[in-house]
Order: sequence, then C-alpha cells, then structure tokens
Amino acid sequence: MKIEAIALREIHMKLKAPFETSFGTVQNRRILLVEVVADGASGWGEVTAAETPAYNAETTDTAWHVISDFIAPSVVGKSVVEASELPPLMARIRGHEMAKSGVENALWDAAAQLKGVPLHKLLGGTMQEIPCGVSLGIRENPQSLVKKVEEELRSGYQRIKLKIKPGKDYEFVAAVRKEFPNIRLSVDANSAYSLDDAAHLKKLDKFGLLMIEQPLDWDDIHIHAKLQAQIQTAICLDECIHNTRHALTAIELKSCRIINIKLGRVSGHTEARLMQEMCRKRDVPVWCGGMLESGIGRAHNIAMSTLPGFTLPGDVSASQRYWSEDIIEPGVEVTAKGTIRVPNTPGLGYAVRRDRIEKLTVRRRNWDARHATSEAASTVRTESC
Repeated sequence: MKIEAIALREIHMKLKAPFETSFGTVQNRRILLVEVVADGASGWGEVTAAETPAYNAETTDTAWHVISDFIAPSVVGKSVVEASELPPLMARIRGHEMAKSGVENALWDAAAQLKGVPLHKLLGGTMQEIPCGVSLGIRENPQSLVKKVEEELRSGYQRIKLKIKPGKDYEFVAAVRKEFPNIRLSVDANSAYSLDDAAHLKKLDKFGLLMIEQPLDWDDIHIHAKLQAQIQTAICLDECIHNTRHALTAIELKSCRIINIKLGRVSGHTEARLMQEMCRKRDVPVWCGGMLESGIGRAHNIAMSTLPGFTLPGDVSASQRYWSEDIIEPGVEVTAKGTIRVPNTPGLGYAVRRDRIEKLTVRRRNWDARHATSEAASTVRTESC
C-alpha cells in the first residue's frame, strides 16, 4: 500500500451532558480526525487526546503539531505491505502515542477496505458481539448516582464503572452497592489517591468490586504493587501502561491483576494486538477503555474488542449516550442484553458522514503525494460550528 495522502481535521462536538472525573469536567470536545488515502482507499482514525494535559501529556494541540510537523511529512508517499509496518516509520518520534494512533488506525481501516474484509477480522478478532459496560462521571450526591445507575442498567449494560475521587468515593459506592447488590461494579480513580490512602481504599474491599482502576500516580507502576499487596480488590492499570513492555513489568511486579487497553494510549492497533496477546498468555484479563470518542474512535474500539484477550466488558457504549448526533451511520447501538453487534462490512463497518464532519470542522491540513508539483501541505481555517 502506498500512503498517497493524509488529511487532518479538527472538529468540535458537544457532549449531551458534562462528564466529571477526578481531574476535571468536560462537555465541549475538540477532536482530531485523520483520513489516510492508501491505494485509493480512504481510511479514518481519531486522535483521542483531551483538550488539556490532565489525562496524559498529550493534548489536541500537541497532536496537531506532531502529526503536522513530524508524522505526516515522514509517511506520506511511503509504501508498506501491511498496516503493522507503519509504526517503524514513526519510531524516531518518542511518545505522542495518541497522535501516532490516529494515523496508524486510519491506515488499518484503509487496509481492511482494500482487502475487502471487516477491520476486526483483519486484526484477528473472533467475536461477533462484544459485551459492554458504561463509565459514569462523578455525581453531586449518592442519590443522583443511584438513579443514573438504574437508568444505565435498564439499557442493558453488563458492567457499571463509577468515577471516584477523595470525598466522593466510599459513600457513593456504598449507596450503589446497597441498591444493586449483584451487579458487576468497578471504580476508576484516575490517579486521585496516594499510598497514604491505602487504609481508606481498603474499605472498598467490602463491596466486592471487579476492580479499582488507576488509584495512584499516573506514571508509577511500582507503587501500585505496594497497594495491591494491601487490598483484596484487583487493581487495573490504565495511565501507567503505554506499551507491552510496561504491561509486562506491571504483571511481573504484581502491580495489577487487570489491564485497560486504550488504543490511543498504546499508539494504535499494532501495539494493542501485541499487548492483549501477551496478557492472554499470562491469564491477565484486558478490556477496552474509552476517551469520550466520536463514532470513528468508537468503531475502532469495537474492532479491537473482538480480539480473544478482551474478556471483560469495556467502556464501549452507545453513541446516543454521548452525542445528539454522531459522525457515523448507523450510530453505535447496544442490545437489550448489553452487547454491541460487530459490523461485517469492509473496513470500520460504519459509514463516515462527511457532510456532518464538514459542518463541524474548524481547521484542516492536507498532505498529498499525488501532486508533487503542488505544496506538500495546505492549511484551511473555518469558523467554529
């Protein structure tokens, strides 16, 4: 496949409701979309970086810079046999996994279309339906949280994840567990605690949680081993894990018993496949985490979640939970039994709504190897929609 062109777009989308975590609240999303044209096929990827460097060091603007000034110029015009050969072309760029993921995943989509197969089959996926969970932001009080959990359970979700932070944890979890004693329940701290809070976190053991996700420092695998030794609840690592080496280190140090794989955080499908296979061989369950993606990022998450190592319900949920109108059709839907049926048409399996994307676009940049005599790149800015 020859990478003939790349188009980078920033779109603005508004969540149906604010989403609060331990590091802030978001409602207006600035999302970067990457379109890669390879051998005439157009594939799409999404950069899952947030607007601020609160989750990790990347942001919407750093990803725009890295793709514009380093990734796109270095890969446009290059040829690869398989999409998995793209990461070496970006290897001289350290970090910036989310920027890399947006480009690589778009190429995977194009490759699946060229082969005439669904993306999940090209990746090696085996499931035709994936189990779904839902992630709930921090609420103002336990009563409103219980009400929201009840609503999501009526929608069929198989696992409920509660965002927590100091002061909004024990009582909130206790209220949910009292009302729903048998549901699959987990919590996510997004690095809000320290090892000094071990005794407090140990109190959560009584609620029979599936996991507590990333309770301590975002960049410290070793300290989680100290906490895991003191609590019964399984720790799941998220922000700490950027590649398969990190995951293996965490497993060998006994820092966690579960790993969350986010496509953007691990730089794309190639590394995600390696990570889930390594974890599968060691009987460590993995699942797909979410980053408030549009339908394009959500479609990639669905494809990844069909791989055999993904044994727990992920954060892949219905489009309508987040967006009044998505940028794919049909929107992602969850069945009454809490699953998503995996599409079987070539590529992502969902149609990208170019007209909708154009209306939401506030800036774009293009690179095209097919027109060698023209400028290598052009930038267009439009008013925010």
